[in-house]
Order: sequence, then structure tokens, then C-alpha cells
Amino acid sequence: MKAIQMTAIKELNYVEVATPEPKEDEVLLEIKAVGICGSDIPRILKSGPHTLPIIPGHEFAGKVVGTGRKVKNWEIGDKASAAPMIPCFECEWCKKGIYSLCEDYQYYGSRNDGAFAQYLAVKETCLLPIGKDTPYAWGATIDPAANAIHAYLRANGNGNDTVCVFGLGAIGLFAIQYAKVLGCKKIVAVDIDDGKLETAKACGATMTVNSLKEDPVKKILDDTDHRGVTLSLEMSGAPICQHQAILSTGRMGRVVYLGISHAPLHLSEKAVDQIERYQLSIIGSWNSFSAPYPGKEWTEAAKRMDEKKFDPDLLISHRLGLEECPDIFRQIDEKKLVYNKIMFFPNGMNELK
Repeated sequence: MKAIQMTAIKELNYVEVATPEPKEDEVLLEIKAVGICGSDIPRILKSGPHTLPIIPGHEFAGKVVGTGRKVKNWEIGDKASAAPMIPCFECEWCKKGIYSLCEDYQYYGSRNDGAFAQYLAVKETCLLPIGKDTPYAWGATIDPAANAIHAYLRANGNGNDTVCVFGLGAIGLFAIQYAKVLGCKKIVAVDIDDGKLETAKACGATMTVNSLKEDPVKKILDDTDHRGVTLSLEMSGAPICQHQAILSTGRMGRVVYLGISHAPLHLSEKAVDQIERYQLSIIGSWNSFSAPYPGKEWTEAAKRMDEKKFDPDLLISHRLGLEECPDIFRQIDEKKLVYNKIMFFPNGMNELK
């Protein structure tokens, strides 16, 4: 099969490798669509994966073309997305059903070979069905959609919330779409890119703020009679946005940190005062997995896609053949590419068959 193999940081090659054989508890997926995750970019261009060489890629969907002898719930021709984590199912957190905190997991695309390839052998426990009319490219975005839903679950988000989303990558844009699904009446989107802000409007944002041009805290407070929002979702990882999320949130509100910053966060006296006096809840959100594995975040995301309540087409900016992957990462590294969700099609561009 053809695959993208990473041999060193910034070293991606389109190569021919052996097609994997599914083990007794695995299915063989013909990979129909695989996306670039925001975490793939620093892993490939800066920090490196846990092992080399490796085939990257962990946001994917495909068709079942082979099954191991112990696989009971999948048949040839089934359509599936897949959760990329392989939990140990033995540690304290796995036994509690909090798989996002597994202490000894494997992971397609960073610890195990992933889906930048024509085929991948996947654990049956990781698979999730997608509807026959749901495009494979949509199935390959269930991962970021599930991450957005996980953030809402961490904060007990609901339709009565006024929501602000900082950072409009794929997870942030799905967070906007999910606020609309929940019935939230005020949905604020904050980013520094006008194009992403326009996409946020299409996803359901009722107000947008370009934080390079306006102070988002002032605009949010002005728009809410100085009450602030009840739920801030910080998806960018930028320390300034992490700080602004606190100052934009009103009494008894919740602030969820999901974006990874790799940077310290220094809070102003005003922000600390607001956490205390407003009795804010500061909540961390990591990954997207719960019981029964892969979790309600995944089944909810798949359901909303099958119902057409989520529209991943609003996020997908590029649809490419897998052979274009090395050049795409070169363009990203050289900051020559404007993009949102980049999707590769290792076995051709037919998204439904």
C-alpha cells in the first residue's frame, strides 16, 4: 500500500509499505479520508512523535475490508470512524470509565502507525459506525467534534448558556455548531482571522470579534449589559485568550481550557479577583473519551452528523490526494498556506463508497 512515513522531524515521504494484517481483535479499514489535526503540525514539524519511523494520522474514517477472527460486530463493507486512543482498560482511570486519563495507552498516528495510508488495522473497540449517507470526510472529523462536545460535558453546558468560543480551529468551530444544536441564543466567536470568523457565522455564531482589531472583553461585556457570558471555551491555547476568557465570564460562570499553549499563564490581579468574587469554575478538558468506549462524545458527534446538524463541509478547506501530504506540511512550515481542516483521500475522492 501507499503511505506517508515520517522518519525524522520534518521528514515525510510518500512510500510503499506492506499492507497490515488485522489481528484477531482488529478490522482492516480501507482509509477513505484522513485529516490533519492541529496536534499533527507541531508533532511533525517540531517535537516529533513517540516513535520513529511512523505513519502519522489519527482523524480518519474508512470501509471495513477485513476482520480478525474474534471480531463480532463488523462486516465487510461497513462504514466506520475510529477513536485513535487504545486504552489499557486496566488502570484506575480506565476502570472508572474516564479513558481520556488512561495511564498506559497507545495512540494511532503518534505511538502506533496511523492513517496517512491506504489501509490501517484498527481495534474493534475503537470503531464507531457512520451513516450510509454520511461522507467519509465527515466521519474523519468526528474526532475534533467529539473534543468540542467533551468540553461542554466537562462544564455541564446546556441551551441556557451564553457561550463564547476563543479560537476557531476545527474544535472551536464545532463548539460553535454544538452551541447552536443545544439551542444557545448568544454564541460569540473570537479569533484573529476574518475568514474563520465568517465561517463561525455560518456555523451559528451570533457575534464575532477579531481580537486584533477590537478588545473582546469590552465587546462581550458591552453586548451582555456587563453580565459576561456564562460559559467561555478557550480553544486557542494563547495565554492572552486564556486570560480574556476569565474576564469575559460572569458570576458563577465556567471557563474551560482545552487549547494547548506550551506557555506559562500569568493572571492579572483583576482576573484572580474575578475568579474569586464571581466564583468562577476553571475547568480543564482533555481528549474526548468516556464509557462505554469511545464514549458519548463520539456517539453524539456521529449522531449530529448523520442528522446533518453538524456540517463539517464548513470547516474543510482542502481536499487532496495523500501524495500531496509532504508538500502540504512544507507549506505549513513555511507559513505559505491558509487553511482550516485539510483532508486527504488515500484511495480516491469518492466520499460515500
